[in-house]
Amino acid sequence: MSQGEMDREENPLLLRREGPVLHATLNRPARRNALSAALAAALDDMIAGLREDRETRVLVIGGAGGHFCAGLDLAEAGTPQAPEEKRAAQLERNRRTAARLAALAALPQVVIARIEGSAYAGGLGLVCAADLALADATARFAAPEVRRGLVPAQILPWLVRRMGRSDATRLVLQGDAWDAPTALRAGLVHEVLPDAAALDARLATVLADLRQGAPGALAATKELLAALGPVAPEGYAEAGARAFAQAAAGEAAEGIAAFREKRAPAWAVR
Repeated sequence: MSQGEMDREENPLLLRREGPVLHATLNRPARRNALSAALAAALDDMIAGLREDRETRVLVIGGAGGHFCAGLDLAEAGTPQAPEEKRAAQLERNRRTAARLAALAALPQVVIARIEGSAYAGGLGLVCAADLALADATARFAAPEVRRGLVPAQILPWLVRRMGRSDATRLVLQGDAWDAPTALRAGLVHEVLPDAAALDARLATVLADLRQGAPGALAATKELLAALGPVAPEGYAEAGARAFAQAAAGEAAEGIAAFREKRAPAWAVR
């Protein structure tokens, strides 16, 4: 690993303030900003700090190196462990994923996802937990968990909330990647711009619009939207975490090995 890559690993989440706007950049470009334990912890710390922050009015989440987020870091998740330890770690990781997405959506700030390149699996969950999603033409969206022997446990309710059950069903069962126009038609993102420069120009316009809104009124409006109904039934998050842990202890061993070895998993060639 180069010194530059090591520095980025030490700073997996970059924060930059611009008046009332906080820009958060997922900063693991060598791994397409995949969610390592360190990056997940940094996101959790940032979200916790924003809950009582009344100076920040907008949070913009983006990724370094031309990608948004490739989801869970399967190289890290595939580290050898004793079966019981591995199951416990997967269960806890998935519980934290559920809590993270719920906490992100519940922030009083308006949350914007700025998307280039890959927005896969857990990264797709971040997109759908955000209030607004803006993408450029390079963006690709996928929930490939079933192809890895896993289940899209905690992102599924957010996909359904954003797109509706029909399109979410197609995305999570087929497991293929959608391009930006397809994502726009499905309602997964709100706008698609031709390139990164146009994306940033549009983001600036959206931020200017949001500054016209009163901070208290924006936060209260988000609370009212949330009061229209929960994103998932009571108990779903725990059931999802257990389903994920069970899958991770079973078929995922082959699925993750196949992914790392760049080959088809055994079930795909039967």
